[in-house]
Amino acid sequence: MSSKPAPRGRAARLARLIPAGRARAARTPFVLLVVLLLGGGLLGLLVLNSALSEGSFELDDIQRKTKSLTDEEQALQRDIDAYSAPDALQRRARELGMVPGGDPAFLGPDGSVKGVPSAAPRSAVLTGPRAPEALTAAPSTAPATTGALPAATPSSTPASPAATTRAPGGALRSAPTTPTPGR
Repeated sequence: MSSKPAPRGRAARLARLIPAGRARAARTPFVLLVVLLLGGGLLGLLVLNSALSEGSFELDDIQRKTKSLTDEEQALQRDIDAYSAPDALQRRARELGMVPGGDPAFLGPDGSVKGVPSAAPRSAVLTGPRAPEALTAAPSTAPATTGALPAATPSSTPASPAATTRAPGGALRSAPTTPTPGR
């Protein structure tokens, strides 16, 4: 039987620092800890990646809705611009029986009248009552948007005969027909 010679001097001191039997037993919990940390890290990355993907899909949906609403807003703004153009206003006013007025007169802060008022030209004044269908505006030619409810516009509602009165000179004048809230 050959046995190993016992270390002497410096080697003996170093041999006492390294435990002989417990080295393998201490390694197992460390390996399990490393494996658990790596597995937990991978699982955390998987959850984080799926959350980022879900957020990306939501962001894409919101951007698509924003683009759709922006397009709808631009179409509505074009309609407003078309309806508020001077020639369109003049055409609709003539359809309603309105005529251009004469020269205006203004009251100063002290009560003095500035300017000389004049009546509307006789050629523009209506001579008889207008037909009720002439008081209503033509149906809107704007394209209907999907999913939106049609909005009631003042120009698309017919004026009731009781709401129109005859102004001096024979022109028709419409009185406000909207009720005051709370009455």
